[in-house]
Amino acid sequence: MAIRKILLVDDSKTELHHLSALLGKHGFSVNTADSGSEALRQLDADRPDLVLMDIVMPGQNGFMLTRSITRDPRYAGLPVIICSSKNQESDRIWGLRQGAVDFVVKPVDADDLVAKIRRCG
Repeated sequence: MAIRKILLVDDSKTELHHLSALLGKHGFSVNTADSGSEALRQLDADRPDLVLMDIVMPGQNGFMLTRSITRDPRYAGLPVIICSSKNQESDRIWGLRQGAVDFVVKPVDADDLVAKIRRCG
């Protein structure tokens, strides 16, 4: 299944705007959420093909939310890619252990991000 619809989760309005524009330019439909609770509401309302997840957010952080999504049978098979400014190898490993399929460091390289998204389809 090709990835067409992406849920972008980030508490930064700047990042939401930047990444939405970048993904839109590459033909993806993007919905955004600025918190974990908003992301869960969006998932229930309009299931995406992929979730692009920040780590550092108030309340439920991206690691916790990734774990919740990937372990919930309602979202079985829904890929999560973590997109964060945290660039330590330990962050990448922990994200993958929470169920993420990949990890991208901000600022993102557009071609790299799009390639990783397309590999999930």
